[in-house]
Amino acid sequence: MKILVLNCGSSSIKYQLFNMTTSEVLAQGLVDKIGMKGSVMKHKKQSGEKIEFTGEILDHQAGIEYVLGVMISEKHGCIKGLQEINAVGHRVVHGAEKFNSSVMIDEEVVQKMEECINLAPLHNPPNLKGIYAMQQLLPHVPQVGVFDTAFHQTMPEYAYTYAIPYSLYKKYGIRRYGFHGTSHRYVSKRACEILNVDYNTQKIIVCHLGNGASIAAIKNGKSVDTSMGMTPVEGLVMGTRCGDLDLGVLTFIMEKEEIGVSAANTLINKHSGVLGISGVSSDMRSVEAEMAAGNHRAKLALDVYDYRVKKYIGSYIAAMNGVDIIVLTGGIGENANVTREGITKDLEWLGIEIDPEVNKNARGTEKIISTINSKVKVIVVPTNEELVIAQDTYEIVNNFKNN
Repeated sequence: MKILVLNCGSSSIKYQLFNMTTSEVLAQGLVDKIGMKGSVMKHKKQSGEKIEFTGEILDHQAGIEYVLGVMISEKHGCIKGLQEINAVGHRVVHGAEKFNSSVMIDEEVVQKMEECINLAPLHNPPNLKGIYAMQQLLPHVPQVGVFDTAFHQTMPEYAYTYAIPYSLYKKYGIRRYGFHGTSHRYVSKRACEILNVDYNTQKIIVCHLGNGASIAAIKNGKSVDTSMGMTPVEGLVMGTRCGDLDLGVLTFIMEKEEIGVSAANTLINKHSGVLGISGVSSDMRSVEAEMAAGNHRAKLALDVYDYRVKKYIGSYIAAMNGVDIIVLTGGIGENANVTREGITKDLEWLGIEIDPEVNKNARGTEKIISTINSKVKVIVVPTNEELVIAQDTYEIVNNFKNN
């Protein structure tokens, strides 16, 4: 079975085509700047050959038409015809309380997704555009929705409830939902496979550290808490997002700077975090270089970043009454040995001890970076959300056919 995985952003489409018989990626790529000048499609073949096309791509349907056209082209293709695509899996950011697992997409499911738009107005509409486009282009091919929020629907009520009037939760669905669920699910399970332990008996803390970042506490195979909230702003310091912030600070800034809701939203999402503190960049590599050159604000940004992660690790150890495994993933978690060292430093009393040399050389690969004597296993696991989407799609489509 060949499965196309789509991750549609506001002006982009990330895609991968999987052969599920062999788990091979037949093709992958990115369509960027949709609806803008300089639209571009970057396509990578199974052989590793990379191709780039530029042209006018007005909307997501046109972008997906480009993708399908390249896949069946004689020169750059990987399949002989569109009939070889057996199913399509979509990343959907917000499923609210309506979805606690991946689902086969039908009109009722689409309607429920549309009802979630107000909770993720920047993310769900482009996710839906991908679904609408495939309904037009490949109407007879089954589609599956895989939700970022679904994995965290096992959180207990006391963990997801905000201390606001309960009527607002009932009226608007205001509660903690969490994100990066597909990544947290994949790397936590994969870590247990590598360590040869039972996933359903472990206390695991997953640190998904990328430009967007979140931590999840996973106990006996279920998410029991996570740092992101109703939106992806809450929790850790991120590339451009502020993370946890005294709400009084936000209203103070709005009053003093005389800005409205839209500008305030841009401030906490686009101009804060590592970028806001350092004044350098949201890219950790640039900030680390500036720190090495003696830039105080760059060092402060990294210190704040590490400290926030460490605090969450400590709080989740308390919440789960211990921890067996800490997993580091995401672009920063997988590659930034300085950050990994910073967030695990001085945690030896909790049984967390990393090997400096192994940590230094671990980059983008599965690697146990804790010492032999460490009571808690610390492991780097590169995430693969697209593979999870493909696996869920494969399982759901097969079950649907067999029932």
